[in-house]
Amino acid sequence: MIEAPDLSFAALAPLLLVLGAACAGVLVEAFVPRHVRHPVQVALALVGTVGALVATLLLAGEEDQVTAGGALAVDGAALFLQATIAGLGALSILLFAERGLDPARSAFVTSAAVPAGSPRDRELMVDTRVQTEVYPLAGFAIGGMMLFVAANDLLVMFVALEVLSLPLYLISGMARRRRLLSQEAAFKYFLLGAFASAFFLYGLALVYGATGSVRLSDIREAGVDGGGGVLLVLGLGLLIVGLLFKASVAPFHTWTPDVYQGAPTPVTAFMAACTKVAAFGAILRLLYVAFGTAEWTWRPLVYAVAIVSMVVGAVLGLTQTDLKRMLAYSSVAHAGFLLTGVLGLGAGGEGSGLAATMIYLLVYGLTTVGVFAVLTLVRDGDGEASHLSQWAGLAARSPLTAAVMALFLLALAGIPLTAGFTGKFAVFRAAIEQGAWPLVVVALLASAVAAFFYLRVIVLMYFSEPVADGPTVGVPGVPTTVVLAITATATVALGVLPGAVLDLAGQAARFVG
Repeated sequence: MIEAPDLSFAALAPLLLVLGAACAGVLVEAFVPRHVRHPVQVALALVGTVGALVATLLLAGEEDQVTAGGALAVDGAALFLQATIAGLGALSILLFAERGLDPARSAFVTSAAVPAGSPRDRELMVDTRVQTEVYPLAGFAIGGMMLFVAANDLLVMFVALEVLSLPLYLISGMARRRRLLSQEAAFKYFLLGAFASAFFLYGLALVYGATGSVRLSDIREAGVDGGGGVLLVLGLGLLIVGLLFKASVAPFHTWTPDVYQGAPTPVTAFMAACTKVAAFGAILRLLYVAFGTAEWTWRPLVYAVAIVSMVVGAVLGLTQTDLKRMLAYSSVAHAGFLLTGVLGLGAGGEGSGLAATMIYLLVYGLTTVGVFAVLTLVRDGDGEASHLSQWAGLAARSPLTAAVMALFLLALAGIPLTAGFTGKFAVFRAAIEQGAWPLVVVALLASAVAAFFYLRVIVLMYFSEPVADGPTVGVPGVPTTVVLAITATATVALGVLPGAVLDLAGQAARFVG
């Protein structure tokens, strides 16, 4: 006799809201007239993401539980990360909607199934129709990310990985301008993502063969009993490779610069912020719930990868002349900094590494969405002005835009009194508590190197002469204004008065499985 799994619909409410809104968005595409689809889709997507954020906050005071037949863990860490993803997802949806208010300036192509450079493609560049399929696709991606950080089962984790990845492959190729670059980015992302998924699936098979289960708690018990041996270690290695790809950690970062540059800028903001949170949430749960008692199998690997990621991101970021590619290598360096927080939680769960990493993810996500929101405002005839030379003298053209951009860049550099300093201080302190001070020394040196390319942009904006026929600085609409106001305020608040959020992360830093 087959028994139905236990289901707590209250615990699943955040997921149900996001995925329900995405499914409703698909029906809107089928049945609602084209001229009213855009406002309906924006409203649906915001209801789903904001509703999910509220639902996670309401669940925060409830007792931790495992539901859906043990496949999902609704604990403090999962709820904190789900709330972060839902909040960042709502901000990203607002960026998607900005250009849709002026259809001819939308970031998204009207029809993606048209050969780039063809006469029809050139006609669509000024078409007044608005691409609305991106909203349900983004909703499915957000739902997959929220499922990813709560998965208590490797099979569910793989399903969530695919649910979040497939929509991202599609919307990466939907840029209205620079169509060939956008299509190339989507193709590279898809191919390399397929390889990463294959690594994860093969690792899952090896772990199942070693332990006889895909449940994280069963894998942990098998490790305690000494079962699995070499097969378990190999499976763990392949699982980590698949997750490090999604987190854009070097040397698994090769897709990042091309996809960041080619994707529509709102999509780049969405990927850079939300995907990072989801990937590291899954990494934390996998390492500490399934393999927390076998630290010797993964700590040296994470130690080495963290150093490689910090060095590659900081050094190669110095050589970039395109702002979006520079921010891509910045993302790679920040992934290395995040891994120092992963190493800050010792065996048995002691240490502040989990709380520190969650704080860093929140800080990095808010700052990243903000910096890409500013980037959408500086435009030339070919779209966003992403070449560094075009930002020369921006402060003379638009002092407020330059000031906001400088704030976000200083936060990414980790300058005191910004949110970036709070995040870096938290993860570095957690790593030192667990004896990983040599890694922190490398991280400090990498931070100093990375600060150079952030400060280079500030120097260009404030101490260079404006270029002739330079880019224009657009007036942000209501959606982008809301995004900039929230992210800038949070960047300052979390740098000056971080105590409340630090306490909240400390209270949420727990896993159940």
